Amino acid sequence: MMSAVFLSKKIKHQPNISDRLMAKVEKAYQSGLNRIIAFPKIVLLAVIGLFLFSAYVLTTLGGEFIPALEEGDFAVDTRVLTGSSLHTTITNTQKAAHILKTQFPEVEKVVTKIGSGEVPTDPMPMDASDMMVILKPKDEWTSAKTFNELSEKMGRALQAVPGVTAGFQFPVQMRFNELMTGARQDVVCKIFGEDLDTLAVYANKLGKIINTVEGAKNLYVEAVAGMPQIIINYNRSAIAQYNLNITDINKVVNTALAGQSTGTVFEGEKRFDVVVRISGEQKKDLKDIQNLLIPTPGGTQVPLYQLADVQIKDGPNQIQREDAKRRIVVGFNVRGRDVQTIVNELQARVDQQLKFPAGYYVTYGGAFENLNAAKQRLMIAVPVSLLLIFLLLYFAFNSIRQGLLIYSAIPLSAIGGILFLALRGMPFSISAGVGFIALFGVAVLNGIVLISEFNQLKKEGMTDLKRIVLMGTKVRLRPVLMTAFVASLGFFPMAISNGAGAEVQRPLATVVIGGLLIATFLTLFVLPVLYIMFEKGFKMVLGKKTTTMLSIFLLTMIGQASNAQTPITLKAAIDTALKNNLQAKHEQLKAKYQQMLMGTSANISQATLFGEAGQINSSYTDTKFGLSQAFNFPTVYSRQKELLKADWKNSVLSAAVNEAQLKKQVSQVYYALVYTEQKKQLLKHTDSLYLGFYKKAELRLAKGETNILEKTSAETLLGQVQMQLNQLKEDEALLQLQFQLLLNSTKVFTTTGASHKLSLIAMDDSLNLKEHPAVKLIAQQQQIADAAIRVEKSRLLPDLTIGYNNTSIKGIGADNKLYNGANRFNSVQVGIGIPIFAGAQKARISSARVNKQLAESNLALTVQNITSAYRAADLQYQKYLRAVSYFEGKPLKNAELITNTANQQIAAGNINYLEWVQLVNQAIAIKNDYLEAVRNLNEAVIQLNYFSNN
Repeated sequence: MMSAVFLSKKIKHQPNISDRLMAKVEKAYQSGLNRIIAFPKIVLLAVIGLFLFSAYVLTTLGGEFIPALEEGDFAVDTRVLTGSSLHTTITNTQKAAHILKTQFPEVEKVVTKIGSGEVPTDPMPMDASDMMVILKPKDEWTSAKTFNELSEKMGRALQAVPGVTAGFQFPVQMRFNELMTGARQDVVCKIFGEDLDTLAVYANKLGKIINTVEGAKNLYVEAVAGMPQIIINYNRSAIAQYNLNITDINKVVNTALAGQSTGTVFEGEKRFDVVVRISGEQKKDLKDIQNLLIPTPGGTQVPLYQLADVQIKDGPNQIQREDAKRRIVVGFNVRGRDVQTIVNELQARVDQQLKFPAGYYVTYGGAFENLNAAKQRLMIAVPVSLLLIFLLLYFAFNSIRQGLLIYSAIPLSAIGGILFLALRGMPFSISAGVGFIALFGVAVLNGIVLISEFNQLKKEGMTDLKRIVLMGTKVRLRPVLMTAFVASLGFFPMAISNGAGAEVQRPLATVVIGGLLIATFLTLFVLPVLYIMFEKGFKMVLGKKTTTMLSIFLLTMIGQASNAQTPITLKAAIDTALKNNLQAKHEQLKAKYQQMLMGTSANISQATLFGEAGQINSSYTDTKFGLSQAFNFPTVYSRQKELLKADWKNSVLSAAVNEAQLKKQVSQVYYALVYTEQKKQLLKHTDSLYLGFYKKAELRLAKGETNILEKTSAETLLGQVQMQLNQLKEDEALLQLQFQLLLNSTKVFTTTGASHKLSLIAMDDSLNLKEHPAVKLIAQQQQIADAAIRVEKSRLLPDLTIGYNNTSIKGIGADNKLYNGANRFNSVQVGIGIPIFAGAQKARISSARVNKQLAESNLALTVQNITSAYRAADLQYQKYLRAVSYFEGKPLKNAELITNTANQQIAAGNINYLEWVQLVNQAIAIKNDYLEAVRNLNEAVIQLNYFSNN
């Protein structure tokens, strides 16, 4: 027994390995913290520098919407040549499937789907098919180790099948891409324009640029042409010589190729049409069609090639539209890089190498579009979560200062999350963004643990801040480490996972683990320093250099944030204005108010309930009560409802007029901004010309080759251009304010990608200006006046009154019976109000008729004014259309030629500076006149679109 007691005491006094290790950690931590507290400024500046460095690293990470999930199988988007038959597609896909099954043991089976099913949820042409490649489990693979590697090898193997292109994706991912963007690729570039041939040319050019971007695989250029067609162009002179007409020739051609019914065959009760056409063997070649014999009225037969030009030409294969515009799709999949980096690089190359004509522009969608939309949502979710965290901290400590102090753990945790993403080579994704939100909530726990302990020591009477910090951190070191390591170890399996869904789990876990580890380390050293500073009163004097650097950085960030511009199309701007504009909302509320008033048409006066008691019928005391109700004649209520309905229609038309004017105003400001941007480009080009001239003049003056006059002239020209640029910036700022006011938005929008010329929406020749909302609004005033006349007339109709009475009559009645108070007698009263003195009401009717005459006069005047304005706008449109067409002919080309030649001549010394200035000013004036003509043309188009209510 004694030995047992002795042994237990020996074990109790001997600390284990973890205790000894923790004691050494605490001792080292206390020693380091004691030194760091002495240099608070250096610590704070180091943390700020580390945070700025991590912010820079974040800008280099790139981004993607959601990491691609390895679904276990491949969906291969297989396409053959455009216009191929079903037999060709089946043959080629069978060859491709055979190659995959024989050369890759990983393939279990291949299922191919061609065309559309009975329920056409996924329609496809006959030249497109989906090959579903079912793979064995990954641990049985021998040809490759990853899906990307396997898809690359399969793609190279399928190149053995001529005319087949294959894009490897995962099945669910491909379906989602198709549902969201209309194409199956990860990134979809859509080129919008009018002419199909032009779209095809620029789509091929864009495809060549995409092939130069690293990481862009499985390029797909949508085929809008390539469908072979037989084109027959008739020679009308030759047809007339043979006394033929085109209808008869078409009938022969149709019979030969498609067939015509020539009779009916009966088999019992069954009935069949007899169809005659040329057999398939006799129409395989173009010459068979050219040699088709056409009978003439004279009894002879003439081959078709003598009457028409018969050729095979490639026609449109398909025409796709979006937002009422033709478009073509160029798509590609992303391999080995993130979506944002690839698209940013592609946009830069497209801007440099591809210049679209007026009216043509490109948009970037797919996963890139989804990423931008998700970022917009995170810009709301993250600030809201941060605000909620701060509110909880404030309620917990009842102090804004300590809440902000603990809040410092959030940027510290963000440092670790960003750096760990960079170390693991992961781009920013929505999964990582969600990880940051979770990280911020966990990161503040360490601060809460430390600050709570500091406050407790302060309440116990300890006043030395340094001692409070050292004692508090010593006591709470283990809880702080436990808080961080428990959460980190919990996410560690997700960080190293390779199973299903690991692609989404890894970024989230990496952010949480890295953020907590770095935040814990920094919090243990930085938070005590900040606590001492906050408790003493935060006074920190920075050097001039440090202050200057921080100021420049902050001003740069603020400038970038304030200058961030959002591109927007005219249609999107109009839709935004119609949705957000306060005046439009006001008119809609007025219409809704008038609609609600329609329920007040049957406004019946209050019923009268009365009672009497006293000597009503005799000297006995009787009681009497009754109920009466007065009504207008029913016609009055129906006429009042008509009037209120007319008022409601008037409010609806007023809202329509406001919308039409709003569309017009948005279009005017939008194209004023487009004009400003074009003018700015012209002035910058002019500035570059004059600047080069100024430098040459300065050099010539220094060498004594010229006098001061040339340099002074160049300096004056430069100053004038700079003044115009400054004025243009002020005009642009005013236009931006007007644009934001119309759209009721605080964003700064840019018209990037917009054509500088506005297209006139096609109008019917029988344009009826009386259907314009402004005219219909005035015409509605007539309807209101008519309804008002009918209401006033109906008030001459008699009013109706109905009542009920109940009374007692005490005494002997006519039947010689004695009645007491228990006996009651009933009566019903009906009355009619006759308008004897109706002079005032007739005066109201007369005034309503005069009001109708005013409405008719106002309508005639409005129609006259709007017709005159429409004709004037049409004349202006024709005038400036001719001017723009003139400038787009030779003058603009001559202006470029004049500028280039003048620069060459002055460089060679063949002309003096005065001649150069005259020539350059002439070229610039041509370009400026062109911009003014386009501006006036756009204004005329906007006016015409307004009159046609488009």
